[in-house]
Amino acid sequence: MTKSYIWPVANRVSHVLLMVFFTLSYILADFDRYLSLHVAFGLALGVVFLFRIVWGFIGPKHSKFKDFNFNLYDLKNYLFSIFVKTKEYAGHNPASSYAIVAMIVVAFLTIVSGLFAYGIEENRGVLSFLHQSFFRDMEVFEDIHEFFANLFLAIIVLHVAGSLVDRFIKKSDAIDSMISGYKVLSSKVDIKVNLAQKLFGIIWIVVSLFSLYYLIFTKGNIFIASSYVKQDYTVLHKDFSEECGSCHITYPPYLLSKNSWISMMKNLENHFDDDASLDEVTNQSILSFLMHNSAENSTHKSALKILKSLKDNNSTIAITKTPYWRKKHDEIEKSVFASNEVKSRANCKACHENIENGLLEYDLINIPDIKG
Repeated sequence: MTKSYIWPVANRVSHVLLMVFFTLSYILADFDRYLSLHVAFGLALGVVFLFRIVWGFIGPKHSKFKDFNFNLYDLKNYLFSIFVKTKEYAGHNPASSYAIVAMIVVAFLTIVSGLFAYGIEENRGVLSFLHQSFFRDMEVFEDIHEFFANLFLAIIVLHVAGSLVDRFIKKSDAIDSMISGYKVLSSKVDIKVNLAQKLFGIIWIVVSLFSLYYLIFTKGNIFIASSYVKQDYTVLHKDFSEECGSCHITYPPYLLSKNSWISMMKNLENHFDDDASLDEVTNQSILSFLMHNSAENSTHKSALKILKSLKDNNSTIAITKTPYWRKKHDEIEKSVFASNEVKSRANCKACHENIENGLLEYDLINIPDIKG
């Protein structure tokens, strides 16, 4: 038995990047505030896979797709011989050969579906132009993306499980070889990596890391940036800005339904225990503006979620009383709202930057650090 050099540095480093990028992207998907980071790691994962596809045609022996073992008979013998040491594989065994191709295919289905969901649901990224046309179907695209992401995870789990079986039951050094690059084989079959392949490997790693840096730290990049723009309510409707904004921030009209705005404007003399009465002309002018820009006429994700949560009780006049608002804020400690920095649940501006300009996005959230 002798050591043979099988996996070059490019394979080993990219393997680590794939594990790290996928793990972080998958975990961050559960935290709305880190949506941009979720997308950044997901897209960087796609960059690593793109280079891996090219490597599958120009790389050294065992890295090329043509050297993968897709023999179904070998696959059957390998899978049904868990407790028996099967024949020696210098490169990928049949199970890992299929797993790698499956991961590449499903990874891109996950990333593409994610771009659709991100563009349509969040109005962000390169596919944000689809938002206006498909925003009412946003949950469908999100479900498709989640399906492929979970399928991707399932393939990875099976791949890892197979590698552990290889390591601890079949006593193979496949896992060790992805760290050292060497496998112990019956005969020496070192691969040769030419200069062009070495340069490609360097570019592969550098571009993959740079893409992550670019996606995270470059504000306004087309892959992450929002297509929503600040609204100047002093220009859009002077009365709304002056009358409503004189006592509190100008809440985006899309955060309440038409019925909610009608109920509110009908009873301004008892407006949250204050008299905010207006003359009839001004009242009707503001009401018309509010209804035209209400949740029913908005494509914002928050507007659709609020409408859905209100159901039949869609005349609630307090944004903080809507089921959607409560659900999104139920993990925030009461002490935060009672603090001097926030003071009230209605003080959205304390945490949501630019909400008075109609923007309500995850990366504009900054919850004050309240000391107990």
